[in-house]
Amino acid sequence: MGVLPPIALSLLGLSLAAWGCEARASQQALPPDALGPGALSLDVVAAPQDEVSFGGPTPAGVVQHDPLREASGLVASRAHPGVLWTHNDSGDGPHLYALTTDGRHLGVFTLSGAEARDWEDLAIGPGPDAGVDYLYAGDIGDNDSQHDVKYVYRVAEPAVSTDQAPSVTSLTGVSRIALRYPGAPSDAETLLVDPLTGDLYVVTKRSTDASVYRAAAPISTADIIEMERSGTLSLPSVPGLPAAGQGAVGGDIAPSGLEVLLKTYTAVYYWRRGSAAEALFARPYQALPYVPEPQGEAIAWAADGSGYFTLSEERQSIPATLYFYPRQRTP
Repeated sequence: MGVLPPIALSLLGLSLAAWGCEARASQQALPPDALGPGALSLDVVAAPQDEVSFGGPTPAGVVQHDPLREASGLVASRAHPGVLWTHNDSGDGPHLYALTTDGRHLGVFTLSGAEARDWEDLAIGPGPDAGVDYLYAGDIGDNDSQHDVKYVYRVAEPAVSTDQAPSVTSLTGVSRIALRYPGAPSDAETLLVDPLTGDLYVVTKRSTDASVYRAAAPISTADIIEMERSGTLSLPSVPGLPAAGQGAVGGDIAPSGLEVLLKTYTAVYYWRRGSAAEALFARPYQALPYVPEPQGEAIAWAADGSGYFTLSEERQSIPATLYFYPRQRTP
């Protein structure tokens, strides 16, 4: 977890008071010899802002569960309408929290046998059993870049209903996926699972030049997976903010598999692709609406693709609030 100091938060608010800021970035291709086998070169420029349109933000509700104070990952259930999943940042146990799209608490779900060194993001996608949605908890945070192996915990999504009383449940059948970067260890807060291919992606944080790593499906749980470095995303920087706090802090792939979101503390970026055969970040990106939050590290597509949610950690006595950005136009 990287916490922005108060002065940085103030500068953030001053720099991005208007969420429709026209930030621009380019993506850089890595030298061929720096990429793994089958890696995809990411050499694109910013897209026009009129390709897709989202409004907002609309406050959806305040999180109504006191222990959930450092929300870091967020996904929407595909199988259980109106249910969101999230987790705390470092310092909590291996717990997932279910809540409604207006913040009402539905339950705490503990992953049996898992550890929580520094959980930073949550993804949802396919797994070993066809037709089953799996939750992927990314223990990928590493502020000091000291851990050689990172872990992702995978478990079949349990059944949850928006009208149930809050429950406490222990989840079994948890698999541990071990990941290693091809070079030195890195800090990351973005985990993505491609719903079309089952590939797993990690995007590093500590620079606006974010490295993208891929573990190709099928995902092994027997051996350490050596991830392939598939490219670099050069994200825009905000003057006056620490460089280490301007990288990617969360992301999500739409249920269709054709739209991707990444967020920093100050902005949200959108990519589109035409099919599973096309790389996630091959096309020009678009900056989307976003009003900076106190410590906003979580973003998720709505289950029907009708917009996206954001959620912040609690900071300076500001409660954790869900915000929704509704889709207004599709290209």
